[in-house]
Amino acid sequence: MNKNTYKSEKRKGLFSYLERAMHFEETTFHGLPGRYVPKLLFLFCIGIFYVGNTHYHEKMLRQIAQLERETDELRVDYTTLQAGYMFDSKQSEVAKRVAPKGLCEIPYPPRKISEK
Repeated sequence: MNKNTYKSEKRKGLFSYLERAMHFEETTFHGLPGRYVPKLLFLFCIGIFYVGNTHYHEKMLRQIAQLERETDELRVDYTTLQAGYMFDSKQSEVAKRVAPKGLCEIPYPPRKISEK
């Protein structure tokens, strides 16, 4: 029966180089040095905060764009209504509207009544 033997490393990749360069032999957490854990947790928290902030910012931009569209529509409605009211309140238009009811404009200017 043959003995079990370890195979030698044929390829040395990026991770094997990093392990040798960073001295991962003095590890505490099964391959991850204990002194790097707080830094990695800090970076992870900052990354989560960054992603959340980006999502919030994009949501706010969409809401602002929607409100701007609604504001433009309301502005158009307001100017249309205002122009209609200005047109309807002209003296000639009022005279046309009340003519069927028997009211008409007087041809002379109003007189001032004074008490003697």
